[in-house]
Amino acid sequence: MDRRQFLQRLGALAGAAALGTGGLGGERFSPRRHKRPAHPSPRTHLLDGLPVADWVVEENKHAGTDPKQWVIGPSPAAGWPWPIEGFANSVSYQQGDELVLYVNTTALRFTADVLRIGYYQGNGARLVDRTGEVRGRRQPLPTPKGSVNLIECTNWTPSLRLEVGKHWPPGDYLILLTASNGERHYVPFTLRDDASKAAFVVQNSVATWQAYNLYGGYSLYGGAPTGALADRSRIVSFDRPYRNPDPQGSGDFIGNELPLVYLVERHGLDVTYWTDVDLHARPHLLANHRCLLSLGHDEYWSWQMRFDGVSAALDKGLNVAFLGANACYRQVRFQPSSKGVAHRQMVCYKDAKADPIASKDPKLATGVCWAQDLVPYPESELIGSMYQSYGAIAPLVVADSSSFLLAGTGLKDGSVVHGVPGQEVVGSEFDGFEPALPGPKNVQILAHSPVQSVSGALNSDMTYYSHSGGGAVFASGTARFVQLLWDGAPAIDNALRFGHSPAMGTVTTIALNLFRAFGEGPAGKKHPSVPNWRRFYSPSAPPVQSVDVAGT
Repeated sequence: MDRRQFLQRLGALAGAAALGTGGLGGERFSPRRHKRPAHPSPRTHLLDGLPVADWVVEENKHAGTDPKQWVIGPSPAAGWPWPIEGFANSVSYQQGDELVLYVNTTALRFTADVLRIGYYQGNGARLVDRTGEVRGRRQPLPTPKGSVNLIECTNWTPSLRLEVGKHWPPGDYLILLTASNGERHYVPFTLRDDASKAAFVVQNSVATWQAYNLYGGYSLYGGAPTGALADRSRIVSFDRPYRNPDPQGSGDFIGNELPLVYLVERHGLDVTYWTDVDLHARPHLLANHRCLLSLGHDEYWSWQMRFDGVSAALDKGLNVAFLGANACYRQVRFQPSSKGVAHRQMVCYKDAKADPIASKDPKLATGVCWAQDLVPYPESELIGSMYQSYGAIAPLVVADSSSFLLAGTGLKDGSVVHGVPGQEVVGSEFDGFEPALPGPKNVQILAHSPVQSVSGALNSDMTYYSHSGGGAVFASGTARFVQLLWDGAPAIDNALRFGHSPAMGTVTTIALNLFRAFGEGPAGKKHPSVPNWRRFYSPSAPPVQSVDVAGT
């Protein structure tokens, strides 16, 4: 579902009657004991030029879990609340931490299956732990708080406490909640390893998931009863289940991130995992890695993420791959929950002058977007290109086939790469190069694709530039890039909401070329960009006024 469809559903999901409380306090579950190291083996080697980690290869030799057992099939958007729904007390954990689950259900009992996402011989997930039956309870439904329309479930009673076992490898996880009446729902979390020095960091964009989360009838895009932008939340909380974009509770993980995780695990890449909130909280850890992978929709960034994390690491040779579009478009802040738990609320007024911090620290005031904040920092300074608009359905048109990133694709300048009808390679959101805006001027445009969008005729650009710190930055220019990497089990296709595409081979080849170069070290030294943007743009061309969903 694209974001326009999402907004059309916003009003319909807004209200519901309150439920009462009941049941006992949270039950404690200790994981099965396994003799495994607390941290993955650091042994790595090159395979076909790819940096491979032995522990990832060994992990994915497991057969995994039949998708029929863990995949929740597509279902129509249902009223609020769902028959079973829940959230975890943190977006990420390390081994040995306590994971607290808060579950609201009409069922008498439920179970929780802990699933690690990976390749697993094509099955896409492996069951690493399973609880016994837990007593169900009806939790009090939240109401919007104050003028900021905050929806926060901090008055829910814990349902289940899990010890994060040492036999749970780092990675992306879904907890599958199954009610005794047969209803199912996901709770996502990330298991990170702060001691990791892996080549690649896969970053889950939970800040963006939360921005679109309609649980309780309010998101950063609108609010009850009509879904109007004026009634939106100005502050959203991680203390609530996910209702959108995936109605099954995975946030935007299944639709915009799982295909990349499946691919990197299939190839055994030397990889670790965290969320954008972790980058915000510990930006210095980014310097321990060679490449940051930003996935399909990574729109909301804090100052700490952008400047203390990515910009600082770029100066030291980091490579960054933006495998989507509309990345780093809006500035946010994180603050504690009403119970004082750090980083559980995300602030984004989308109106810098209305942000209470505007007079005290204007550079942190959260306006319409980074490019239009009180102290503007266009994302072009980091990415090399800018968000343009949405509504595009267009093929990819090759602009510079000489790039190492297109090696082995068989493409030539002017080649056209098609997807499937209604789901082309470029869409729905897209980025383009903006010569008049601040940013690197050594940008190499790899693909320059004419598109029709809600803003009229524009262009989508796939770009690459070598950074002065020695690293490099790649941007796919299309929100569909990660989705086009999918070539997994047909049984998972319906949950992903898209099938296999004829463009998959080309896009996967580009991704593997990227992994080889960006996983080796500072890619800009070995592969300096060859600026060619003047072939497509006049230096005096006026910038495009980007248009996001609902014109915000």
